[in-house]
Amino acid sequence: MNIIILKFCSHPINEGFYKITGVTEVMKVSTRVEYGLIALTDIVIHSENGGSVSAPEIAQRQNISHKYLEHILLLLRQAGFIVAQKGLRGGYLLTRSPEEIKLADVLNALDSNILADVDDKKEEGELRSIINERFWDRINDNLNRFTKELNMRDFADGCLSSFSDAWDLYVI
Repeated sequence: MNIIILKFCSHPINEGFYKITGVTEVMKVSTRVEYGLIALTDIVIHSENGGSVSAPEIAQRQNISHKYLEHILLLLRQAGFIVAQKGLRGGYLLTRSPEEIKLADVLNALDSNILADVDDKKEEGELRSIINERFWDRINDNLNRFTKELNMRDFADGCLSSFSDAWDLYVI
């Protein structure tokens, strides 16, 4: 199994992007993808009892600009993952169970290029082509396989588990 370590890049030009460091190729994850995944995970976690989750609640809990979050929630709505519920207890609900939502579908809805196959020009005998085939193609294949197998329920449960392992939580 290959492990990819993503490091937050705070360079002003790349603000909000993650990148693999120490290599010539860069895998960038935009804030739209990051915040979209955060928002959908928040909805999965906080709508377990069937209630809706409001954008202001998500924005406050996750420290995301409310205006930017609304744009991301629109993308998630257009992709068919969530639906808006109006009224006093309005907010967002999942359109189907989190077990039916694959991480690959979410990532592709937020950025159609993130899991796209790299179209390399294969020039036989060149070290670059060999490295692309032996390294980057394998990373891409593993990332695709991983995200197609992982559903939002398992992802959210893993996040909760990591969170509770990192902090002592007391519920009163």
